[in-house]
Amino acid sequence: MDASDRATALIRARQGDEEAFGTLVQQHSRRVFQLAFRLMRNEQDAEDVVQECFLRAYRQLGRFEARADFGTWLYRIAANCAVDMMRTRGHRLQSKTETLDETTPLKETARPGPDRLAESAEIDRLVTAALDELTAIERAAFTLRHHEGRSIDEICRTLNLGKSAAKHAVFRAVRKLRATLAPFRLAADPRMPS
Repeated sequence: MDASDRATALIRARQGDEEAFGTLVQQHSRRVFQLAFRLMRNEQDAEDVVQECFLRAYRQLGRFEARADFGTWLYRIAANCAVDMMRTRGHRLQSKTETLDETTPLKETARPGPDRLAESAEIDRLVTAALDELTAIERAAFTLRHHEGRSIDEICRTLNLGKSAAKHAVFRAVRKLRATLAPFRLAADPRMPS
């Protein structure tokens, strides 16, 4: 779908055309799901976030300013839906056992040995525990910054935070993650500074 088709679909959707809105959902659902999955760390919760995101977007379509990018607007709604869900559910993360990128080719590799498998399981447990310790805002800010590569200004707009608050949320998340993962880092290489 080219830019003029997207603009037409958006105009029609804003006029109440549900089929046009369905086209927009199809176009943006994968990207919204990827963000939701990174924040929620399990498929079911990510799907709930995506559903809530598109419901909110449909209800607020009249508020969307046409000069803004629709995808960015949806992304912001999705991030806020995820934060809201984490807060209301007292969300606890589950181990991430699925992959997001279906286009990555599978490589033929030697099977890891028992030591490597145990180490990987321990890393996963520690990362999950570390992420569990973050608040919803810290987790969202960290994910946007370090997984999505978003700038502090983009994080501010997405999470409705001031610049200082966004920087502090990322900083606190990194500090908490480092503290939780420090024992593993030291065990892996005792020469590493903590």
